[in-house]
Amino acid sequence: MIGLGSYGYTAPSSKKINAYDVPQGVDIRGRFDEEFAKILTKDALQFVADLQREFRNHIKYAMECRKEAKRRYNEGALPGFDPATRYIREGKWTCAPFPPAVADRRVEITGPVERKMIINALNSGAKVFMADFEDALSPSWENLMRGQINLKDAVEGTITFNDKARNRVYKLNNEIAKLFVRPRGWHLPEAHIFIDGEPATGCLVDFGLYFYHNYATFRNTQGQGFGPFFYLPKMENSREAKIWNSVFEKAEKMAGIEKGSIRATVLIETLPAVFQMDEILYELRDHSVGLNCGRWDYIFSYVKTFQGHPDRLLPDRGQVGMTQHFMRSYSDLLIRTCHRRGVHAMGGMAAQIPIRDDPTANEAAFELVRKDKQREVKAGHDGTWAAHPGLIKTCMEVFTNNMGNTPNQIETVKRDDASNLTEDDLLQRPRGVRTMEGLRLNTRVGIQYLAAWLTGSGSVPLYNLMEDAATAEISRVQIWQWLKYGVELDGDGLGVRVNHVFGRVVEEEMARTEREVGKEKFKKGMYKEACKIFTRQCTASTLDDFLTLDAYNYIVIHHPKDVSSKL
Repeated sequence: MIGLGSYGYTAPSSKKINAYDVPQGVDIRGRFDEEFAKILTKDALQFVADLQREFRNHIKYAMECRKEAKRRYNEGALPGFDPATRYIREGKWTCAPFPPAVADRRVEITGPVERKMIINALNSGAKVFMADFEDALSPSWENLMRGQINLKDAVEGTITFNDKARNRVYKLNNEIAKLFVRPRGWHLPEAHIFIDGEPATGCLVDFGLYFYHNYATFRNTQGQGFGPFFYLPKMENSREAKIWNSVFEKAEKMAGIEKGSIRATVLIETLPAVFQMDEILYELRDHSVGLNCGRWDYIFSYVKTFQGHPDRLLPDRGQVGMTQHFMRSYSDLLIRTCHRRGVHAMGGMAAQIPIRDDPTANEAAFELVRKDKQREVKAGHDGTWAAHPGLIKTCMEVFTNNMGNTPNQIETVKRDDASNLTEDDLLQRPRGVRTMEGLRLNTRVGIQYLAAWLTGSGSVPLYNLMEDAATAEISRVQIWQWLKYGVELDGDGLGVRVNHVFGRVVEEEMARTEREVGKEKFKKGMYKEACKIFTRQCTASTLDDFLTLDAYNYIVIHHPKDVSSKL
């Protein structure tokens, strides 16, 4: 490593014969590749730069508002409904009618923008595939640029993958899922692209490059005159939704397409956002196709929001499910809000994966999935998420058995009973206990996920669940919370305080991980680096907002400018 800076490190210089053709003020610091250059065209980069210049100050202000809200919560305040926007919540407006192409979304599959994953997901039988640049992707330069190439090929219908190990070529079926794309959250930078001397905003890079190259083809094929379609993560209030709406309008104007062509579903995955669901839909009313229960991140956000509240400690994460009152209230209010405004109310993730070597355990896992999806469809959700193609058939059967041929439940299940839900319902303390096994699982999952993320994988199968950044975040903030407040493990009769055993638990779980993955993989993987990052964050005096912001510095690689090509 040389030239260690604020982001990542600079790779040793090597003589190159090419460089990206960039507009004024844009500096590409990622590795040059001829395939990447087809995505990073001068015109596409100009579009991204235009977005960055127009919206960067709005984004910076929104991030400052997040800090101010955090300060208030840490001083004892609670999130709640905003009296100033009561007129929006009580108004009788609706969002624009949803496009016919996405009327039926009863099962959606999610996964990273990897080539084989994209093909398998589009072929899975799901109604929608959400291709992810966010929590399921480690945002290395290679992953991001190859992801853009993969999506362009997918939209054009030409994507194939030659799996030499299996001697098999993967290609798209005639009937495929509708494609949604999830860019990163507002808070994440793209440190391989600098605009006017500062890192670009990650989500504007993801959105801008994908939109620029694909809007025309997508609208002619998948969108039936609409699109492209997106999922929007990590928002905390309607101010952030308003920025996205302005981004969409600028993109539509640039492309010369009708206002309201772009459509997006917002993930309600932060605690403050649950009190702003009407307001978020209102800001995006020309571009909205619903809200989604991002329940793993929502649990993470509950801990983060109440980091200064020792009376709101979470039990083991396995006990914080949708039967907890605050979680059920969140789901019910989301359904009522969406259906009142004429858009889809999407359910949460089934993270289970098939257990091929244990039929009994596999059936038990699938039964959990069936019960979860039965609860969702009975509550009024219009669709649900699955992390693995092997779950699609099971999820589809549950929703179809309840919905029949009706594409959604927007008109049939209004959930007016949820209008009585209060702030207290949405904030009720979770019930349950804390155990040594819960501490061990958090430690093991957090470190193993982070090790995979540092080596390029953002979607990781661990202990028969498909884990992404959200579950690692829950593990991290829960341990941090338990350590900060000297929590006693009260659920297994041990009665020990987390502070007294955490160091030993980390050592023992690292040894267990080495046994499970094997010495060779453990040695080659970044488990020790992951352990250092994870334990440092768990024991920090102040809680970092995001695990991935710190870890991002370890995967950024800047390549020196090619001076010879400029001569």
